[in-house]
Amino acid sequence: MSTATPPGPIPSSAPAIRPAPAAATSPPPSAPASAPARTRVFFGGRIRFDWRIRFAALAVIWGFSFLLIKVGTHGFAPFQVTFGRLFFGTAVLAVAMAVRRERLPRGTRTWVHLAVAAFLLNALPFSLFAYAELTIPSTLAGICNATSPLWGMALSLVALSEDRPTRRRVAGLGIGFLGVLTVLGAWQGFSGLDLTGTAMALLASLSYPVGWIYVRRTLAGSSSSHLSLTGAQLFLALLQLALVTPLFTTLPTSFPTGPLLSVFVLGALGTGLAILLQYGVVAEVGPTTGTMVTYFIPVIATAAGVTLLGEELTWNTPVGALVILAGAALTQSRAGSPAGRRPRARRSGQP
Repeated sequence: MSTATPPGPIPSSAPAIRPAPAAATSPPPSAPASAPARTRVFFGGRIRFDWRIRFAALAVIWGFSFLLIKVGTHGFAPFQVTFGRLFFGTAVLAVAMAVRRERLPRGTRTWVHLAVAAFLLNALPFSLFAYAELTIPSTLAGICNATSPLWGMALSLVALSEDRPTRRRVAGLGIGFLGVLTVLGAWQGFSGLDLTGTAMALLASLSYPVGWIYVRRTLAGSSSSHLSLTGAQLFLALLQLALVTPLFTTLPTSFPTGPLLSVFVLGALGTGLAILLQYGVVAEVGPTTGTMVTYFIPVIATAAGVTLLGEELTWNTPVGALVILAGAALTQSRAGSPAGRRPRARRSGQP
């Protein structure tokens, strides 16, 4: 969603989003919308975490995802990195489904929509980021990921008339966009950037909001549980990569420890676990606020890339990061509402 990813990260509006606040459970459709805001059921047990804590955890997980992708491409082809990421991520969700005794969703229509969602939210952006990091630093990939809410804002104005943002949020997105331009060094004409790699990273960021809107229009309000739909989506993305990877790569002759461990962590944490956390955040506070996690990712991705990979850091990167954070804080504020107040429950079919 990333990355991340949701990563991330991989990051996205959950196929199983319903007005009930529970994020990783399958409560009956009649579950009251006024359930305790800090109670979430996860893997069959109750964990009391405010959405801001889960939001911060996602930022850390998906911020490091770009470093993990870069390390993974040192030993494997980009499609192989994506395949491994989806394999381990799907395994985590399969275990979760087994523990909770969840069944896969039923209905051809649901599976078709899930296949499209899997492509837009997982297979495509994951692969694009992996290819992009062959030629651009992990820090730049993380920064490009921060443009996802900007794409989402523009698309939501056209496709989601019921989710029109406030003036304050629009201003926050504008400030965040200026921060991204500052990090990229726009006044220098983006000199020194690899255009192909940067374009791939930006296209990956665009794919996320397109997928979120598609999911909201086709799968919101599904009778299947959140965990069931999420597991099926990731499984379908894995199948897509299983078909594509042999066509463009050959079997690796070795499995170096560093890249293999990076792919494992990227899949198990950055995809399997993080996608459940992020879906819960989106279900609770909506897609506009939920996607603001991407504004924090560049800060963490930059710190990880500079500290652990020795990537270059210039003055405009931290300055731009501060501007991005200011924009993110503004977009999450609500005029006329007490700070930290839980948003009102929305109608059926809306997160």
